[in-house]
Amino acid sequence: MRLRLKSDPVNRAQAPSATTGRHRRPGIERELAVVSGSPISSDGATADEDDIDEETSPAPPEGSDDVDDAPHDAAASTCPPAVGRRWARVVAYGLLPALTVVLGGGAGYLTWGVVSARFVQLARVESVRAATDGTMALLTYQPDTADKDLSAARERLTGKFKTSYAVFTHQHVIPDAREKHISSVVTVPAAALVHATMDHAVVMVFVNQSFISDSDPPTSTASDVRVTLEKVGRRWLISEFTPV
Repeated sequence: MRLRLKSDPVNRAQAPSATTGRHRRPGIERELAVVSGSPISSDGATADEDDIDEETSPAPPEGSDDVDDAPHDAAASTCPPAVGRRWARVVAYGLLPALTVVLGGGAGYLTWGVVSARFVQLARVESVRAATDGTMALLTYQPDTADKDLSAARERLTGKFKTSYAVFTHQHVIPDAREKHISSVVTVPAAALVHATMDHAVVMVFVNQSFISDSDPPTSTASDVRVTLEKVGRRWLISEFTPV
């Protein structure tokens, strides 16, 4: 369809259009509307002009809502004070007590290790002395004091060995010593520790024993004895006495 302009007898001094601000003749606008097929609005502007105004009107910038919300998001995403307080609680109530326990346990273990080593060293010295003195007491006696000597020696023993020693000395050693006037003299030239803990020890004792009798010439023997000791209270007592 062609766009044709036609004259209109209507007064050309009409009021200016409210939309564009330019002076248009209503008759021409109607002719343009008829030719182009666009309806005329109540204020004399065509729909196309309304569309143009709407298209040319400035649209709100995109992302304005995002811009408005950005400070809230930033405030929500950045919260170092809360995180710092949380880590402070973790350190104060979790890490420090655990570290204290670990350090205390380590110090206690080291202290116990030092104390234990000292007790073991003391046990080595005491057990060797007890084995040496006990061996001499068990095997040394005189004819007139055999009962007293061997009964006193029995107090250095413990366990089953104490019972068996008492039976053997009362049945054989003490009667023979009285009847035959037998004396036994014992020396321990050396003793060696096999192993020791705070309450148990094994000592190898080297024994020289001499028998003197009124009816027989003196005799001497040398033997090695494995002596096992147990600590009962504050004393080291012989629980086994085994010649090897």
